[in-house]
Amino acid sequence: MRIRETTVPGFEQLGDIDAANVVRCARTLLRRPLLHAASPDGDLLGMIYRHRAVLQELFATLLGYRLVIRRRYARLYKSGPGEDATRAVPALTPRGYAHVALTLAALTGCGKQVLLSRLIEEIRAAASEAGLVIGDEPGDRRSMAAALRHLVNLGVLTETEGTVGPLANDTTAEALITVDTDLLGQLVTGPLSEADGPERLVELAAGNEGAHAVTVEQSVRRRLVEDPVVHYHDLPEAQASWLRRHRAGETRLLERYFGLVAESRSEGIATTDPQDYLNDAPFPGNSTVARVAQLALPKLLEDSEPRDGDHRHPLGWEDFARVCGELLENYPAAWSRRAIDDPDSLVTMVVDLLRRVGVLAPHDSGEAGRWLLSPSAHRWLPIPDGEPGPAERETDTPAEEPAPDLALFDYPEGESAR
Repeated sequence: MRIRETTVPGFEQLGDIDAANVVRCARTLLRRPLLHAASPDGDLLGMIYRHRAVLQELFATLLGYRLVIRRRYARLYKSGPGEDATRAVPALTPRGYAHVALTLAALTGCGKQVLLSRLIEEIRAAASEAGLVIGDEPGDRRSMAAALRHLVNLGVLTETEGTVGPLANDTTAEALITVDTDLLGQLVTGPLSEADGPERLVELAAGNEGAHAVTVEQSVRRRLVEDPVVHYHDLPEAQASWLRRHRAGETRLLERYFGLVAESRSEGIATTDPQDYLNDAPFPGNSTVARVAQLALPKLLEDSEPRDGDHRHPLGWEDFARVCGELLENYPAAWSRRAIDDPDSLVTMVVDLLRRVGVLAPHDSGEAGRWLLSPSAHRWLPIPDGEPGPAERETDTPAEEPAPDLALFDYPEGESAR
């Protein structure tokens, strides 16, 4: 039986140049779901507006995403990451996220302009209403400043006079802030009216329930587009079965509409971006953490037995500490002084990097300090071209090198991961 592949009719009618521009716009929206004129890549807003009908059809058909496009901004309503801690904004701590939510609540009644001091009062009032207390301690001020800075970066807030930065260290800091009420109204993804608590809101924003349910194929494509590695074992049975039957067509679809290269293996599918534009964590890289992580992979795979079913390798903190320690000890001149002086921090950063790359996941037992290494880690096994020496010694803040364009689970050279 021949399986019919999904197409986007409006896209298929375009010429080659317009089709390439639509793919470029789609990739930009995947990376920057809230795009305005001052954003990086904001110069593409005109092109996005011109192709708005095809883009809306493409995202709705393939991924079940709603796309709002105006002349001043574009907003792609992607599914949330759920409990995936690797997709957080680096500048925001959990407390910082709480301050973002409280700031959004406060901004709904502040009008188009507000003084920083008045906004802080409104944020504290919103916190009190939610049963929280925000004090004047340095930690609270830093978190609040980070939340406001994040909203400035998103374009929701504009620093008309003064800045929000000094708030972190100065309780008397003042600024005049302009609120973009249109962008403010587009910011929240989750259906607030359907959530009876924060946990439920996260579930609804991330998933496929109720009025926001999507088809099996849309759910699978969301994973393929957003995650560098998708294991059949991690998918619900219906989704895994569908992907096994349609994997050939889906690899062609991902390349045609999103410029992604998909690799199919017995354990699942990995997707890579040859242009590195959609990569969350470039890997391998030139930093000590990236180099140690890549060099640790062969030993970690060799010294552990894959388990039945998903063929993942169970590992513990002691395994990472031992392998990273051996690399530091055997080639002390190759690493940064910071890594040599604080090996435990290095191990923590190596684990965090491999999690963001998509090859390491917390152990399904939930036990702290236990992880599962994906068989897809074989794709980054290094080929040494000589022992590292003093000439290769790295500074503490090295520049990242562009990752090479390669993509097989078991390929022996390095590659980027989204």
